[in-house]
Formats: sequence, C-alpha cells, structure tokens
Amino acid sequence: MLTDVSPTRMELLKLRKKLVIAKRGHKLLKDKLDELVRIMILLVREVGELRVRSDTELLKSVRLMNFAGGVSFPESVSAAMYSADTPLEIIMMMTPLLNLRIPHVEFKKNNEVQRLPGAAQTSAALDESIEVFNSALKMLLELAAKEKEIRMVADEIEKTRRRVNALEYILIPGITEKIKFISMKIEETERNTLVRLMRIKDIVRAPRSHASAYPGAPGIMPYE
Repeated sequence: MLTDVSPTRMELLKLRKKLVIAKRGHKLLKDKLDELVRIMILLVREVGELRVRSDTELLKSVRLMNFAGGVSFPESVSAAMYSADTPLEIIMMMTPLLNLRIPHVEFKKNNEVQRLPGAAQTSAALDESIEVFNSALKMLLELAAKEKEIRMVADEIEKTRRRVNALEYILIPGITEKIKFISMKIEETERNTLVRLMRIKDIVRAPRSHASAYPGAPGIMPYE
C-alpha cells in the first residue's frame, strides 16, 4: 500500500533502480516466452509428422506379417520371429534447451534386424515386415521422447507466462505508482518549504511599523 511507503529521496532512488531491473527482467522473460512458443510450434509439427510416419510403418508391417503368415506355415513364422528377436539397446541423453534438460534418444548401431532370406521356409515378406516393424519401433521411441519434450516445454511456457504477467500487471505498475506517489509528496514538500521561505523573507524585509504583507496577519509593533 502507498501508506506504507516512506516518501524520501532515498526510497525514490531505490524504487527507480528496482523499476529498471524489473523492466529488464520482463524483457528477458518475454523474449524467452517467444522463443519457447516458437520451439513448441516446431515440436508440434515434428511430432505430427513423426506420428503419421510411425502409423504408416506399423500398418505396413502388419500387412506384410499377415501376408507372410498366409503363405508360410505358422511354425515356420514363429521360428523365424524367435531367431530374429534381438534386444533393442538405446542411449538416453539429456540435452540443454534454455534452462531445461530435454531427453534425447539414440540407438546403438549394432541393433540391426537380422534378415532371414529363405530361412525356416519363410517368405521375403516376413523379413521385410520385421525390418519395417523395427523402423516403426524406433520412430515410436523418438515420438515418446518428443512428446515428453513437448510437455516439458509447455510447463515452462506456463511458468514463464505467469512470471511475465506478474511483472507486467502487478510488480511494474505497483513500483510505478509508488514512484509517482513519492514524487508528488516530495514536490508538495518542496512547494510548502518554498512558500514558508518566501513568507519569512517577506516578513523580514517588511518595515517594522507596517503590517504584515499577508492579509489577516497581525502587524509588528515598533519598539518604544
């Protein structure tokens, strides 16, 4: 509240410095918010494209698997799938993004799918299906990492927006109002001091036998 502010020049200087820092922080946070929004738009587009590609690869893999199951014996397909079962090893890394730590997925190069041309009396469609499914699986892992990044960026956008609004609509207007209040009080005090000095000056310069220059004031009687 303005009644709690001490109307002094020292307080005025402190508030002006505080206002400069608040405006600078507001500009930095506003720039950060704009950059986060730009990154969010790019991530949403990238996730949308990646989801379409992964869905397409999964659908293709299922169709190839159904075709392979129709032209091969079920036991042969099961044996081929079992022999091609290779664990997928990934490397999870955290990359910096502004003040965030974003997850990034990398795959080891030795995790390639084992092709089975003619093995276990299976068709080439089964080999291609396994390869396509492996590619779709990698896309799904990348998609999960990207969606996690979107959630982290969205949370950071919300926090930054709250800080920007607090500075823009609460802190900066409050400091500005206090500065205006103190400036008016100081100007009022200076005017009152100037009026008192002028009145004292007029009284001192006025003849002792004459009345005061101010109406209603009692005259100064001469010495006897």
